[in-house]
Amino acid sequence: MKYTLSPISAFQKGLVLVTTVLIMSVANAAGGDFPLDSAPNRLNSNASLQNGAKIFVNYCSGCHSAVNLRYNRLRDIGLTDQQIKDNLILGDHKVGDLMTISMSPKDAKAWFGKVPPDLSVEARARGTDWLYTYFRTYYKDTESPTGWNNLVYPNVGMPHVLWQLQGERAAKFEQQKDPHDSSKTTKVFMGFEQLSPGLMKPQEYDDNIADLVSFMSWMAEPTQLQRKRIGVVVLLFLAIFTLIAWRLNKAYWKDIR
Repeated sequence: MKYTLSPISAFQKGLVLVTTVLIMSVANAAGGDFPLDSAPNRLNSNASLQNGAKIFVNYCSGCHSAVNLRYNRLRDIGLTDQQIKDNLILGDHKVGDLMTISMSPKDAKAWFGKVPPDLSVEARARGTDWLYTYFRTYYKDTESPTGWNNLVYPNVGMPHVLWQLQGERAAKFEQQKDPHDSSKTTKVFMGFEQLSPGLMKPQEYDDNIADLVSFMSWMAEPTQLQRKRIGVVVLLFLAIFTLIAWRLNKAYWKDIR
């Protein structure tokens, strides 16, 4: 069955502009040590990659560019130029243009304190497990400037732009003694409490995040599947060639010895 993308609604376009204005704050977050979940690999599914592309355009591309990718490269995941134009181009870009944003770096730095990072190779820089866990561990935090925090990226400067899909959640923590120093206590994560439902059920949200992360992984290296296939062929060729060379060498030296 051919997968079809639904057009981006006016509400979604407005949501992109509103939520992505808050994407970056001046706060720099320190990395966390929260255990990462394994991200499903859906690189072989064009339907998943197309859905991930739609989520990326709706919720990420308002402030984050992907300058290493052109829109027409999305043909590789089964989309036509018309589908790309109708469903995945928000502004006045052409199908052959790079996936840039209209906001200039100068304005971005003035508004947010720093330029929002380009997401072309974020999956390679962070890893898919990190991204998959990151998008699923946001929680409400009244002490944060944005009202949100993240278990993987503590004190994150980006708000939870997907909160309407996942709903609002609070993180439950418990003070426990530090196993390395009994005189100290550490804050241990005990679970989430759902404060308000989202547009998606938990499993549906996780599935969509898996699609988004798979698209970001594909976007970081669109030729990776082809590269891996070529690598397998090369290894098989070398194995067969080694066997042939060994037999020829043995036959050549047979009479000399």
